[in-house]
Amino acid sequence: MPGLPALCLRPRDLRRGAVLTLAFLAAVGTAASTGCWDREAPAAAFAARAQGPVPEPPRVTGTADREAVARAAAEAVADGKSGKKAAQEVVSRSGDRWGTVYDQGEYAAFAEGLDGRWTGVGLWARRGPEGRIEVDKVQPAGPAARAGVRPGDRLLSVDGQAVTGLAVTGVVALLRGEAGTPVVLNLSREGADLTETVRREQLRTEPVTVRQLRDGITVIKVASFTRGSGERVKAAVRAAPPGGGLVLDLRGNPGGLVAEAVTAASAFLDGGLVATYDVRGEQRALYADPGGDTTRPLVALVDGGTMSAAELVTGALQDRGRAVAVGSRTFGKGSVQMPTELPDGSVAELTVGTYRTPGGRGLDGSGITPDVAAGTGAEERAVQVLGGLGVGP
Repeated sequence: MPGLPALCLRPRDLRRGAVLTLAFLAAVGTAASTGCWDREAPAAAFAARAQGPVPEPPRVTGTADREAVARAAAEAVADGKSGKKAAQEVVSRSGDRWGTVYDQGEYAAFAEGLDGRWTGVGLWARRGPEGRIEVDKVQPAGPAARAGVRPGDRLLSVDGQAVTGLAVTGVVALLRGEAGTPVVLNLSREGADLTETVRREQLRTEPVTVRQLRDGITVIKVASFTRGSGERVKAAVRAAPPGGGLVLDLRGNPGGLVAEAVTAASAFLDGGLVATYDVRGEQRALYADPGGDTTRPLVALVDGGTMSAAELVTGALQDRGRAVAVGSRTFGKGSVQMPTELPDGSVAELTVGTYRTPGGRGLDGSGITPDVAAGTGAEERAVQVLGGLGVGP
């Protein structure tokens, strides 16, 4: 549930001035990741902050042709068929790994997620082997949790419609609806079938939480880069005890608004390059705001669930020598999508470019290798690293 997909140059707010989006489209309640530009902070605002050389972008491969997609949709609509379905077939054949097509409702729903709110049952879905749909996470105290739904449960149908083989975004669309309306979930757990009826609710997530550890260490957990999260990170850094170390926990962070990611990176940098990106070969750059904390020791905690905009932040802090990255290799989503509005109102989001870290690393498909590998004891390892950087007695 949180937030539906929206990554790319949005279709002019579906009509007004384009706003760029990075990362791949996260779907409401999926384990996918988004990285997008906030409509209120267009890319040009970042580029104007500073000047400097921009590394040559890597060549983009596996992209769908916009004209071919739009033409297929138009022909289908003229024949009384689904433009979305025809467009998706073209995208699927193109080899565009991150390209996809959304109907109007799916695409509009992402706006809610950018504010950290959405309507649903409080579960995140993932696609497992052989097209199975599994429950990835359950929001504590949400409708699904109260009904006893658990991570690892297999979702068989929603309101009687089988979901095996569906794209996660399609499953998400079935789970969404008006607050207060019921939805019937047919599940399988350890070979036993279960049926639960839950009511959709307006749900929210807290994107930034703060904890204090021993020796004045502050842990700033960023669950996603929804609107306002960047300033919350800045506030958490300012409020941290003087002389202590900082842990920026980006584990499981699926990305979000690129504008917020840049603001968050600015909390630890005094200006300078955060990332470069290209759109159909045109090179652009993102810069941090000046005045961030550049003195306190910093560890960035990452894992395989660190995606998109969260990787952008990690790569910037690592390349700039500002943080030691601890954990496991990140997901590896570093491409840019742009949407094309189709004749039936659906939206095709197609890959048009990639982004790179300040050191020129392309992350798409490779991710970020942490400086210090750590698994289940990653936070404890982070504390040890901070100790080696002079934090503590």
